[in-house]
Amino acid sequence: MDRTKHFTTVDIALAGVFSALWATLSLTLGRLSFVWFRLPILCDFAAFLTLLLVTWATGKFGIASLVGILGSLIVLLFNPSPHMIGFAASSVLFDVLMLANRHRLNTEIRNMAIAALMTAISAYFAGLVIGVFFMGKPLDGTTLQWALTVWGVWHLVGGVIGIVTALPIIAILEKAHVRRIKDV
Repeated sequence: MDRTKHFTTVDIALAGVFSALWATLSLTLGRLSFVWFRLPILCDFAAFLTLLLVTWATGKFGIASLVGILGSLIVLLFNPSPHMIGFAASSVLFDVLMLANRHRLNTEIRNMAIAALMTAISAYFAGLVIGVFFMGKPLDGTTLQWALTVWGVWHLVGGVIGIVTALPIIAILEKAHVRRIKDV
């Protein structure tokens, strides 16, 4: 894989495609989950499924952040809800944390375990940011406690669903010897 430090046109194109996927999943599944159950589970699924797949496809630092920020901005255009700022922030955290395995995602147990752990941390962080700053509750100790024990955990559940979905997809693509677009 080409490990250049700069973004290529293929990287930018993939960021655009995955940003559109983020926005589409967030505006459909994420919104339904929140309207029907008042839970953010599928919002996190949309975010972290997309982040894991784009990290696998590009393997570069910065692309996941770009996808999270662009995807969040697209969602904000159609559904002006400030909670997307929490998802954008969590995508930046995810990107930084994925430096632990140099943005490599493949079928190696170590890489998948690191990706799963970093996703879980980032999803929980999204829940904390959203719960504390964007849920319309007064900023006090009970809000922080609620964000730590309830809202962060629900976001974590959504992130785990994203992990459980994305990692088998990546494993199947790796087993089928599907090469990343830029490797072709």
